[in-house]
Amino acid sequence: QVQLVESGGGLVQPGGSLRLSCAASGFTFSSYAMSWYRQAPGKERELVAAITITSFGASTTYADSLKGRFTISRDNAKNTVYLQMNSLRPEDTAVYYCNAAHVMIPARVYWGQGTQVTVSS
Repeated sequence: QVQLVESGGGLVQPGGSLRLSCAASGFTFSSYAMSWYRQAPGKERELVAAITITSFGASTTYADSLKGRFTISRDNAKNTVYLQMNSLRPEDTAVYYCNAAHVMIPARVYWGQGTQVTVSS
């Protein structure tokens, strides 16, 4: 049974930090690109960051507006992907979703249930 379980969300003040975790199970983690998406109220879901493993090492992608504040990483030994979020802003408030996409089979995509991040004073 495939599971993606996010944790680490919550309420944080502007300028603060949070680290989200996504624990994966039920599939071969190393065969999947892992991503974080977010969806704010009234807005479409958007890609935050993605990480995959290539023969040259980890390859990461970030939304242009988030570069320098957010960092994605993965631990294949723990089947976990992380999102370190620094200098948080009210506009970062959203539900953050973990996504797994097989690197060779485009239709094989899994989603977590999401974790709420609220940035407010």
